[in-house]
Amino acid sequence: QVQLVESGGGLVQAGGSLRLSCAASGRTFSSYAMGWFRQAPGKEREFVAAISRTGGRRYYADSVNGRFTISRDNAKNTVYLQMKSLKPEDTAVYYCAADSGPPGNMRVSEYDYWGQGTQVTVSS
Repeated sequence: QVQLVESGGGLVQAGGSLRLSCAASGRTFSSYAMGWFRQAPGKEREFVAAISRTGGRRYYADSVNGRFTISRDNAKNTVYLQMKSLKPEDTAVYYCAADSGPPGNMRVSEYDYWGQGTQVTVSS
């Protein structure tokens, strides 16, 4: 089993940057593909980015491609989401998730473990 804890959220002005972190427990972190999702009030949880086990392959939603970067450090059991040029529409609770299947899944149902989420608020 994997436990995930997100951090790094907060309030930022439009155009600003934030870096989210997701720390995983256990010694099997490198055996999971990882993903970031977000959920805005009244909306469904949506895919943001994903990364393969070694970090060699990365996947992004069209809405964040070119502004967000996903990365991971398997030695630290941590996955990151660097967010730049933030927009008010990026406001949401951001979740990291672990997937025992193939990397790059964009469906919530494909992921096995979830963190509790961290709030990101972008003011205009």
